[in-house]
Amino acid sequence: MGEAAPCVSSPPMTQTRPRGLDGKQARRLLSQTKDLRTVSDRVTRLSGLLLGRPYVAGALVGSAETPEVFTVSLDAFDCVTYLETVLALALASDARGFAEELRRIRYEEGQVEWTRRNHYMTGWIRANTPGFVRPLAAGPRASRKERLLDAVPGMPPKRAVFVCLPKARIRDLEPRLRSGDLIFFASTRKDLDVFHCGILVEDRPRWLLRHAARSKGAVVEQDLREFLKANRMAGVLVARPLGEAEDRERERVRVRERVRG
Repeated sequence: MGEAAPCVSSPPMTQTRPRGLDGKQARRLLSQTKDLRTVSDRVTRLSGLLLGRPYVAGALVGSAETPEVFTVSLDAFDCVTYLETVLALALASDARGFAEELRRIRYEEGQVEWTRRNHYMTGWIRANTPGFVRPLAAGPRASRKERLLDAVPGMPPKRAVFVCLPKARIRDLEPRLRSGDLIFFASTRKDLDVFHCGILVEDRPRWLLRHAARSKGAVVEQDLREFLKANRMAGVLVARPLGEAEDRERERVRVRERVRG
């Protein structure tokens, strides 16, 4: 099987009040995580609660010619909106907070504009570090990739350099993985960085991948090794959701100090 369909963001929006937010459903989902203390545990549970929801392409509203609309859905997802929605829910304490977290995750500096949407996932990771995620080091067997990103119509080409771990070496990373980690699959295309993403869940002795799959038409759970075997890719990247606000601030301080040093 070849590489799956590209994982680039669907077109985006221009206001801060979300379109389509189902507050009642958001509150119902959030109520099922009140007993969990860590964001990783909440990501794990929430990603499971959304299994079976339909896959939808082009879930967002906006393009180079169309005004961006801040759209929120808990009913259907593509691979990016599934990951973003689960992460935002895991970080929120109420429905309003969920929408606010989602806006900040989806857009550079939280500004709802098509040009500020994190269209490419290596840029998404960078924009959300250290506020929301922390990339896991790929280790000595990682490989450096260079891409001229040009897969989003209307966006000027953008050069990207990133490091990923070859899929044959995923075993090297497994001892450091945690349920709730976010995984990104690097494309072999020269104009694209990441073609798909999902959430990892431990089911000893194996790892499961929860993701919105175009080929399955829904949010599904499957053996990670099965997915790796079925898809051609340049490698994988993994990022860990950061915890409570104080942990996220501590991570920001650590990065600032490292930069100064």
